[in-house]
Amino acid sequence: MPPSPDATRLFTRGRPTERWASSMGFVLAAAGSAVGLGNLWGFAYRASQGGGGAFVLLYVLIVLAVCLPVLVAEMVLGRSTGHAPLIAPVTAGGRGWRPLGWLFLASAVGILSYYAVLMGWTGRSLLHALMDPLPADIAGAEAYFKGISSGGDAVLGHLVSLALTGAVVAAGVRAGIERLTRWAMPLLFLMLLGLLIWAAFLPAAREGYGTFLLRWDASKLSDPATIRNAFTQAFFSIGTGIGAILAYAAYLDRHSGIPGEAAAVVGMDTAVGLMAGCVTFPVVASFGLGDVVSGSTVGALFIALPTGLASLGAAGRVVAVVFFLLAYLAAITSAVSLLEVPASSLIDRLGWSRPRAVWLCVAAIAVLGLPSALNVSVLERMDALFGGVLLIAGGLAMALLLGWRAPRRYRADLEGSGSPPQLVGALLFALRWVSPPAIAVGLVVSVIDLARSWAG
Repeated sequence: MPPSPDATRLFTRGRPTERWASSMGFVLAAAGSAVGLGNLWGFAYRASQGGGGAFVLLYVLIVLAVCLPVLVAEMVLGRSTGHAPLIAPVTAGGRGWRPLGWLFLASAVGILSYYAVLMGWTGRSLLHALMDPLPADIAGAEAYFKGISSGGDAVLGHLVSLALTGAVVAAGVRAGIERLTRWAMPLLFLMLLGLLIWAAFLPAAREGYGTFLLRWDASKLSDPATIRNAFTQAFFSIGTGIGAILAYAAYLDRHSGIPGEAAAVVGMDTAVGLMAGCVTFPVVASFGLGDVVSGSTVGALFIALPTGLASLGAAGRVVAVVFFLLAYLAAITSAVSLLEVPASSLIDRLGWSRPRAVWLCVAAIAVLGLPSALNVSVLERMDALFGGVLLIAGGLAMALLLGWRAPRRYRADLEGSGSPPQLVGALLFALRWVSPPAIAVGLVVSVIDLARSWAG
């Protein structure tokens, strides 16, 4: 069936028409959106919480059965409406879905406000590895981390990271976002592969794999903590429910095979998480840093790794530089996708130029992120609210919108671009009957965890 006028129209109010140069450009950009700091330390941290192989299995199942159909739905919503995240839900579902557009904006802006702080920590750690000796012990690493995670250093890192992100997004889809991800993502995979090979030859590499990543305990499959960790990692890692992939998909042409592209994004994202674990855990086991990783979400990245690598002398320093460089690349490819959500919405809704919309958003997010830069506990609460509750709520609303309110749009867009009807039917079934109840359970758990953490 031919696409509707809404499906072929790009943007209103004078927004310039932009397209990805190729399908690969979109896939790399979308993978860059999904691959971020959460893969490099969140995966290792949650796998170390007692789940091991059970955590990995649950994570993969949740990604395929729950997150993939929602990711496809987000791509369909962006491409079929041709609108930015603020307006796309209204175009597809009517005025009653306007709050979903605002939820996308709130999630993306809230997450970027503290994510830029984490980028600043990462950039500062990269500079430290380049210019200064690595911390010789845990006490030194903790003191160093305390110094970069608050005060002037944290604020400066936050502002510089936002400025770099703004420069990429202001340059445009092809000249900025696609150009960055075309070289950043292959370089990230190449560096990660090199680190993985290096880590495999550490003295306790096999112990690290067996203790943290590949240890099998069937009872963990029904352990609530392991299930919660797998769900949280899958949902936050893929990034559905923020509107970033929706914003990117608005620039897709009608011939792109969305299911295949979504599968490629999920595959790249999962591969990075597993590869990062295969780098982290040999270091942890070889230098006896298990308690540091298991005790903190940031322990693996900013405390355990630098401490372990310090004992290797010059070789350890080189590894630290490579690791923090790839971490910063992962962070900025995610950050540009988050900034594209509010920026594209201002361009779409108000007809503003891209630079004007981008730098206004950067200024507002810079101010919003100052409390997180000055206080780690504020950052953790922002993460629990925006990166947990609101993100998951957005994913649930997305499943309901395309699965129940506008399933014809979902089917017409996918079949119109050449997807087999049987595949579309299976994805739609999962979007209607599998994703919503699973996400609803995850949302309830996240709300309970948030209430407990705030009460404490």
